[in-house]
Amino acid sequence: MTLPGSPWLARQAGELTLDGHALRGLAREYGTPLFVYSQRAMQAAAGAYQRALAPQPHLLCYAMKANPSLAVLQTFARMGCGFDIVSGGELQRVIAAGGDASQVIFSGVGKTAREMEMALRAGVACFNVESEGELERLSEVATRTGLTARVSLRVNPDVDAGTHPYISTGLKNNKFGVAHDRAVPTYRRAAALPGLQVVGIDCHIGSQITQIEPYLDALDRLLDLVEAVEAHGIALQHVDIGGGLGITYTDEKPPEAGELIAQVLARMKARGHAHRTLVMEPGRSLVGNAGVLLTQVMYLKRGEGKNFCVVDAAMNDLMRPALYQAYMQIEACAPGAQATEATWDVVGPVCESGDWLGRDRVLRVAPDDVLAVLSAGAYGKALASNYNSRARATELMITSDGQVRVIRPREDTTQLFAAEQLVP
Repeated sequence: MTLPGSPWLARQAGELTLDGHALRGLAREYGTPLFVYSQRAMQAAAGAYQRALAPQPHLLCYAMKANPSLAVLQTFARMGCGFDIVSGGELQRVIAAGGDASQVIFSGVGKTAREMEMALRAGVACFNVESEGELERLSEVATRTGLTARVSLRVNPDVDAGTHPYISTGLKNNKFGVAHDRAVPTYRRAAALPGLQVVGIDCHIGSQITQIEPYLDALDRLLDLVEAVEAHGIALQHVDIGGGLGITYTDEKPPEAGELIAQVLARMKARGHAHRTLVMEPGRSLVGNAGVLLTQVMYLKRGEGKNFCVVDAAMNDLMRPALYQAYMQIEACAPGAQATEATWDVVGPVCESGDWLGRDRVLRVAPDDVLAVLSAGAYGKALASNYNSRARATELMITSDGQVRVIRPREDTTQLFAAEQLVP
């Protein structure tokens, strides 16, 4: 069976390994639940984008909501990447990791005045503005601080990305962006407001996209608007097509980054826009297949209708299955000789029936075995919580020189309520 994340994820003498390190051994040494990331896998994914974009003026921004761990951000900052952020807290993380604020794109549908001022003072590259109300607020903040906000309008192109409704962002009934038919008047308003400099146009149509055609459809609609906006004397320096390229969780076959970019650049050239800077904001496709979540089998419960494999990881560690009904491949790190193959629902200890990591999985497992949930580098740690007063998991990174580093230790339970106070 092909394992998502190859060639870094492989079996060697029956042991599941990541970058040559036996995952069962890491689980025994550092405990479970445990996230393990391959830095080389992240570097290879970002490098594929960078090589394909090299012929074009470009800015490659990691969409850090996928995985905001400081060591992950540091990895991309050292490669010269910018960052796509959606909050002031994410901006502070970028700076703490050594990122360059002048290569930050500030997206998000609900930026506060405080966040706007923080970003202005840090010198971010651009605000992706999502509404006329936000334009007015940003103008007020910029004028008050005596700074100029470089802005791009996020336009909703009403293009169906063919993905889960919770991660579709480019349809007219989604909350994101300015409606396509309101774009030109909104650009004219932006150009007239004090404290703002119009510099680009942006869209983002969704996540886990596995086909190129939706990107090209959205690009065509963006370029139509570029021409309409510039007819009013408003120059646009860059075109931002967002991110959203999918990864392999099971049998998906998303295009390679280079394949997507080649077609995007060809379309821009054919329409006379090759001189513009192309901005891209990949997230999941840079980190998703670079990480796994390790969890230990605690109990096996056999029933008349279902068999349950109870593990020590839960929905608070990995929300994707509960939130999106997402399929994530689960592998035994080293199937035990005494275990019998059966069909299991892999579930956690949280007191919710929705607390499951995988349903109807054929596994050969025994208590104390270690399982790996694959493709967990994106939206694992990022969505983790302390529900049921559970401490968040340890995170490890296997660095490009083969060392295993703890990049976030397991929380101590007392940390969860250290800032709380009892009433007298």
